[in-house]
Amino acid sequence: MKLWAGRLGEADQKTNDFNSSVSFDSRMVKQDIEGSLAHAAMLAACGIIEKSQADSIAEGLSSILADIESGELIIDPAAEDIHTFVEGELTARIGDAGKRLHTARSRNDQVALDLRLYLRDESRALRAKLLELLEVLADRALENADAVMPGYTHLQRAQPVTFGHHLLCYAEMLLRDCERLGDCEKRMNLSPLGAGALAGTTYPIDREMTARMLGMDGVMPNSMDAVSDRDFAIEFTSALSVLMVHLSRLSEEIILWCSWEFKFIELDDRFSTGSSIMPQKKNPDIAELIRGKAGRIFGDLQTLLCVMKGLPLAYNKDMQEDKQAVFDALDTVNMCITPLVPMLATMKINKENLRAAAAKGFINATDGADYLVKKGVPFRDAYKIMGTLVAMCIERGETLETLPLQDYREQSGLFEEDVFEAIRLEHILNARTSYGGPAPSLVREQAAKLIEKIRS
Repeated sequence: MKLWAGRLGEADQKTNDFNSSVSFDSRMVKQDIEGSLAHAAMLAACGIIEKSQADSIAEGLSSILADIESGELIIDPAAEDIHTFVEGELTARIGDAGKRLHTARSRNDQVALDLRLYLRDESRALRAKLLELLEVLADRALENADAVMPGYTHLQRAQPVTFGHHLLCYAEMLLRDCERLGDCEKRMNLSPLGAGALAGTTYPIDREMTARMLGMDGVMPNSMDAVSDRDFAIEFTSALSVLMVHLSRLSEEIILWCSWEFKFIELDDRFSTGSSIMPQKKNPDIAELIRGKAGRIFGDLQTLLCVMKGLPLAYNKDMQEDKQAVFDALDTVNMCITPLVPMLATMKINKENLRAAAAKGFINATDGADYLVKKGVPFRDAYKIMGTLVAMCIERGETLETLPLQDYREQSGLFEEDVFEAIRLEHILNARTSYGGPAPSLVREQAAKLIEKIRS
């Protein structure tokens, strides 16, 4: 039976199918029942229903949830939505007392509550998964704090960093993503229950009581706002989109690093695939899929923005379209993080190739120029001298570290044997001790602090 039966006759079956949301909102059954338990307890405390009726409702709802979780009770796919199914099942189990549950409540504030509770719970679970990913990044950074590699700008070798420093850059991004999700939860964790359809209720309800019972930080002060906006879902999906930008960038680098052109890392076979016709191939498909799925989540955000942008107050049925988009974004992010954690934990780092790429990139040329500047040469002159030496290295297949001192001295008599120590990559890195820099000592310190923060 439809909750709105009485005013209208039976709708066409195809209309019912089009209108139904139980196929996707059934995942909120736990939160729906939690909200109903709190609502029933409040109704009894305020004298709106009898305590015995509230007790029967609580017993019935708890048994429904237990039966669903055990698999004994299957949610009816023909139900209009999860709220209709639960209320119908409750009434079937406890009789007329079940019909009193919806007193002083509308499906509008009910579904707004369910979605807020569901996304709050899922956001907390997602942050826990992100902390696992952060811990892996911090551990690998600690292991590779002194693994010299080229840092890039414009995808051109620029200055020396370490592989650990590079990984910690992504750790900082993901740490902000965790904070963003936590900020979203603050605005999400407010109760709309008691707003009714849009204009509250004449019953003497206690909205603060239900909010407290549900572990929420307070109530939404405007009854129309409580049921007519989904900015919390938009904000949450926006945070997921930023997170996926970061995961996509990390995946892009993993894909590059796996290639024969770089060969900085090798992924475990469990996180690679082969080719149907080329037996030599080892493809980083997991990273490629993560990179590709980022666009899907951006599309979910766009869906939510488009659904909400032209709606007059208060509730409109368009808002039913919010759930599939935000659920898809959430599921996709979880799907991406799950294999990424063990993939990063098991990847092999080729330190020799990292070091060789750093040497061949002439990323110590600036430090050679600084060597001359410290001896009184104007920077622009020093810059030109080092540029000439780089060109000479390229022509001869040398690096600045292997070029003979005689060639240096032909460009400037100020060069001495100590120039090779000044341009040695490890020396350069150890000297970059400004806060946040790539010196191995700083990388170890930063990684250790991150691990401590995650585990505390």
